[in-house]
Amino acid sequence: MPDDALGLAMLDRVRGCLRAPCVYRAGDDAGAAAGAAAGDAHVYENYLVPSERWPAAKREFVDSLRTPLLDVGCGAGQHALAVQDRGEVVAFDVSPNAVRAARERGVEAAVVGDMFDPPVEASQAGSATGGFETVLANGTQVGLAGSLDRLADLLASFSDLVSSSGEVVVDSYDPTRIDPERFFGYRPGPREGIARRSFRVEYGDLRGPTLDFVLVSPARLRAVAAEAALDVREVTVPNAESSYYRARLA
Repeated sequence: MPDDALGLAMLDRVRGCLRAPCVYRAGDDAGAAAGAAAGDAHVYENYLVPSERWPAAKREFVDSLRTPLLDVGCGAGQHALAVQDRGEVVAFDVSPNAVRAARERGVEAAVVGDMFDPPVEASQAGSATGGFETVLANGTQVGLAGSLDRLADLLASFSDLVSSSGEVVVDSYDPTRIDPERFFGYRPGPREGIARRSFRVEYGDLRGPTLDFVLVSPARLRAVAAEAALDVREVTVPNAESSYYRARLA
């Protein structure tokens, strides 16, 4: 397994012993077309801020997530931790150290697993209608599918895990609203509404693998979701100045 740089940084931060800067690194080897060569990974801000310090919009979003909930790529477990007090939550992440961090923070059901081969089945959810009421894939990680075809397959696999009344919640950056000069690791694409983002995580001597994300506009996401027999019911832009958006699929 590649060096678990980001996961170890999360775990060390939880334990109060962050031993080196944790950074995102772009460059020729990561295929970056623009932006700075390195940027702070903001381990605390992105993964560890306790829910009582969240802005109201984030608190409202997390409160709207129904249980049973499957937290895909849970990181250090901030969403799982906030939701489990009011219902069943199953969380998993491909990073063993991130899962350790989530468990040490108090996430009750956190396991190691890959979102392309989820370590759960719909029957494991304690829902009367069968399946999870929410499959949450937060952090633009669905972009790691790498292509529109694989993204459609990934969304279809999530759809198999939700109940008849459930929803899949994903997020991305809208290439039609990105400022290439300011967006870290940006790589333009030849088609409208599709771009890429590439970087790796470095923590001390650890060098994570290069992560290659496909970024899709809401319009592109709607088309891909339709291939997975899903409908984009809602698109939310939390910050009008950002290209980031969140989508609910049912």
